[in-house]
Amino acid sequence: MQGLGKFLKEKVVKDIEVNGNWDKIQHGFTKGRSCQTNLISFFEKVTDFLDKGNAVDLIYLDFSKAFDTVPHGELLAKLEKMGINMKIERWIRNWLKGRLQWCILKGELSGWKEVTSGVPQGSVLGPILFNLFITELGTKSRNVLTKFEDDTKLGGIANTEKDRDTMMIL
Repeated sequence: MQGLGKFLKEKVVKDIEVNGNWDKIQHGFTKGRSCQTNLISFFEKVTDFLDKGNAVDLIYLDFSKAFDTVPHGELLAKLEKMGINMKIERWIRNWLKGRLQWCILKGELSGWKEVTSGVPQGSVLGPILFNLFITELGTKSRNVLTKFEDDTKLGGIANTEKDRDTMMIL
């Protein structure tokens, strides 16, 4: 699977780059964008706010169980909207579909249930699919926003109460 997964990842990345749908504020799991580039770009902008005499608020977000919460239907709709090759999108749909799980709670075994959300962690495609799913996060924000994998930093001018209220508009 790793060979095929790597091939599919490369095809998805190529489609995203060709269509211009790459998330420009995402660092991590992206070529040439690391934890270090994330920190530098974020703190350059925040430092600029401070140098101009502004008060600044920072908010750090960390998605809990991030990869587990991606709804398959919404992810596939986004991939189609982004112009992912139809054959690749269909393969990803089939790869996600038909997964089953069960659990034990207080010694009781549940029945098998279809998994309708989550991208498999440890897979080659998981990180890229998660990143594509959260691409729209922050597109309406007028503040400084950077993403590194499933962590997000938000910073903005906080000179007035209105400034602080508008920071929360992601």
